[in-house]
Amino acid sequence: MAFGIEADLILVNGRIWRGRAEGISEALAVWQGKVLATGSNADILGLKGPSTEVIDLEGRFASPGLIDNHLHLIATGIAMGHVDATPAAAPTLADLMARISERAAATPKGAWVRGRGYDQVKLDTGRHPTREDLDRAAPDHPVLLTRACGHVSIANSRALELAGITEATPVPDGGVIGLTDGRLNGLLAENAQNLVKAVMPEATTEELIDGIERGGRHLLAFGITSCMDAAVGHVAGFAEIQAYEMAKLAGRLPVRVWLTLLGDPGVSIVEDCWRAGLLSGKGDDMLRVGGVKVFLDGSAGGRTAWMTKPYEGEPDNIGVQMLPDEVVYAAVKDYHDRGYQMVCHAIGDGAIEQLITAYEKALAGNPDPDRRHRIEHCGFSTPEQHERMKAAGILPAPQMAFIHDFGDSYIAVLGEERGLPSYPIGTWMRLGLKPSTGSDSPVCSPDPFPNLHAMVTRETGKGTVMEASETLSREEALQAYTEYGAYSQKAEGVKGRLVPGQWADIAVFDNDLLEAPTDTILSGTRCLLTLLAGRVVHDAR
Repeated sequence: MAFGIEADLILVNGRIWRGRAEGISEALAVWQGKVLATGSNADILGLKGPSTEVIDLEGRFASPGLIDNHLHLIATGIAMGHVDATPAAAPTLADLMARISERAAATPKGAWVRGRGYDQVKLDTGRHPTREDLDRAAPDHPVLLTRACGHVSIANSRALELAGITEATPVPDGGVIGLTDGRLNGLLAENAQNLVKAVMPEATTEELIDGIERGGRHLLAFGITSCMDAAVGHVAGFAEIQAYEMAKLAGRLPVRVWLTLLGDPGVSIVEDCWRAGLLSGKGDDMLRVGGVKVFLDGSAGGRTAWMTKPYEGEPDNIGVQMLPDEVVYAAVKDYHDRGYQMVCHAIGDGAIEQLITAYEKALAGNPDPDRRHRIEHCGFSTPEQHERMKAAGILPAPQMAFIHDFGDSYIAVLGEERGLPSYPIGTWMRLGLKPSTGSDSPVCSPDPFPNLHAMVTRETGKGTVMEASETLSREEALQAYTEYGAYSQKAEGVKGRLVPGQWADIAVFDNDLLEAPTDTILSGTRCLLTLLAGRVVHDAR
């Protein structure tokens, strides 16, 4: 027996894509949770012993487990219990209000009704719902309906009353309270949402753990074995760290998680983490502390991303600048100097400019050529900004599902000149910026197939092509979803490729993602089998 080792598991008769540089192999052997060897069926079956399990892939395509490099795992799991307000579930305002009304009927009077996922551009009315819409649908319940992006919510009158919000309420810094003809219309954007969230019941530890487990199992069903939780602390503060540790100890952490610590002034959990010794890199390959996140702007579709030029039809609106320059520069420097990797939210070119400048200042004062600071989303970056990112080793961390879900909204709010070339992943790939991808779930579904389809076609869900020169090859798209996701977490040595010594995190699909017709990626692909550390954790065969 080669190596003198008996494999624990062997996969045979497959098209196993090991990585962009490594290509395809027929078979793979696993030992102690890691890849032992890859090669032909004959070679790998030479590692078979009496107790070796053998899985026949029957010609199917397999890849490294996918890495969703920006989502909100706890929020995803919890939101799975909220009203589904996505366009697919509620294409019209009437449909949406009917769903709210149905949930209210099944909810004790006075208890909260939550919904998430609407996009006003896709509603038949072309506008946000209002407090009056929600009042009619659920007159006896406080309601908070959150836009898909998470940066805009609509509250009904009961919710506004509980939060003490009136027309005279001061608008929080970095927030918007919507008024129509001088009267509250229910819209709360960015930091103004916190006024309502502050009076909602806090999630219990058990609810947080349930969210982790439910969300993680949902990811495994798509072949996603690793993720970044993009704002730990956003739901329940430092208690989320405890929930993650408890989930891991109880065997209820289904996927590998890279924890991003919420670092916004006033709600930061970084000081608590710092005192507990939780620095970037602390932990193990199942649960590791990642970077620190600060929000610098909002969302493009919600017209709150900070742009240098106004939104279409709103000459006075360039979005929301969440924090003054000096606050951002000081915070980034502080976290950088403590040794944290930074993973800040910046979508508009104004916010990206502020963030790159902050990173450059921090790196100039305390050089670290391999810190790998990231720009989360990075939707509307400019050529000049790309060159500065390359020089400073700054990585774009986009969610290419946004092209599929929101591309037409970007054109509607920004026009074709700015909308079409958004999220320029082809440019980033050509510049060697190692772009990853993610879903930002629950903003978008973690379903990877719209994401992959958007990377190789640049098509929106309606079929609009968003700047064809920014497409990726199939191999590049998979590399973004695997190897580069690992790279931006400083984990490229342990996951992201199927090579000896790396974790045997594997996804098996019923469609060949390299060879199948492009349209079938989106409409005809399922994950049949998911392995984490060589153990089957999802089986839909």
